[in-house]
Amino acid sequence: MITLRPAEERGQGRQSWLESRHSFSFADYYDPRHMGFRSLRVINQDIVQPNHGFPLHPHSDMEILSLVLEGTLQHRDNMGNEGNIPAGALQRMTAGTGIMHSEWNPSADDVVHFLQIWLLPERKGLDPGYEQWEPPSGNELPGWSLLTSNDARDGSVKVCQDVDLWRVLIQESGQGSFTLRGQRAAWLQVISGRLRVNGKQLSAGDGAAVEQEETLIMTSDLGVDFLLFDLG
Repeated sequence: MITLRPAEERGQGRQSWLESRHSFSFADYYDPRHMGFRSLRVINQDIVQPNHGFPLHPHSDMEILSLVLEGTLQHRDNMGNEGNIPAGALQRMTAGTGIMHSEWNPSADDVVHFLQIWLLPERKGLDPGYEQWEPPSGNELPGWSLLTSNDARDGSVKVCQDVDLWRVLIQESGQGSFTLRGQRAAWLQVISGRLRVNGKQLSAGDGAAVEQEETLIMTSDLGVDFLLFDLG
């Protein structure tokens, strides 16, 4: 079963410096039909204007991922981590018992476009932690990139939850497949392009919850960039 979450039906948050779309209930957007999917709690698509961002604020008991799509995201936290996250890179924070951090667009000219993703942790009260992943060869991603996993295999970032997160690029008129083991589920989130999955069509910004499907056959006629969450 594949249940679509169309881009235009997502929640919306807007300020003078921020445009945000919410796949699940977040902040002032509340929809009891969309509170998350398995351990996946938040997918926010954020566009932050130059010289603006989120000032220092707290989090706890959440695995927080930030995937930068365009521009540069500047990070600071009370664990002493500070630096810039370039396009194509991913940051993981284990909020655990509590962290303070800020996210800022340091550019005077360019927006920063990123996805912020929250996962429920495998248990509460974890020690806070931080890690950053960058593509092996700059911003040139291979067709399938394992960004996160519970065991940090193949150079991926460790997350404290049973989730494998893949970033997938299918070139024009390409095809891929993925097998879900046992009772696992998947969430698909399209970044750009068009994707057909087991007969369902998705476009940029669309998401899809996948359950009770053993094999996913994914094709694109114009090329596509998307995320695949393999969820326990």
